[in-house]
Amino acid sequence: MSERIPAAAASSEPSTILVLHGPNLNLLGTREPGVYGSVTLPDINAHLRQRADQASALVELVIHQSNHEGVLVDLIQEHGPRSVAIVINPGALTHYSIALRDALAAVARPVIEVHLSNVHAREEFRHHSVVAPIAVGQIAGFGKDGYAMALDYAIRQYVVSEEDNQ
Repeated sequence: MSERIPAAAASSEPSTILVLHGPNLNLLGTREPGVYGSVTLPDINAHLRQRADQASALVELVIHQSNHEGVLVDLIQEHGPRSVAIVINPGALTHYSIALRDALAAVARPVIEVHLSNVHAREEFRHHSVVAPIAVGQIAGFGKDGYAMALDYAIRQYVVSEEDNQ
């Protein structure tokens, strides 16, 4: 269910999109390059910031990475309620973190789940996501472009552009 959430104060304040990267994503560029390629997390974040800057709406990205489940839950509770959407690559937490799933559900914001690799073409244990049932969608297998797809969707669906306000 999609709902456009207008930018605060008639676009004078940016709409916030929370972007979260889970465990081991800080190792991108060196971790299993045959699976994840040579892109680094700073590369992905810079690409997302560039896309947000080019959007026809005022968009602020709040971007964090953590290897700790509780830290991600705290970030969701802190930033989620004032975000128009959450883009998340939960990493290994995808498959078992009920705490992460419950935190995302509790803030009642649209969630877009992203995975760099095609998790459905990998080991059997990677095929199940506890996040997917509460997400508006899942993007997997497109590398860093998956993040861009998620951000573009979030901006189109949940942020009112400057053109919309005219």
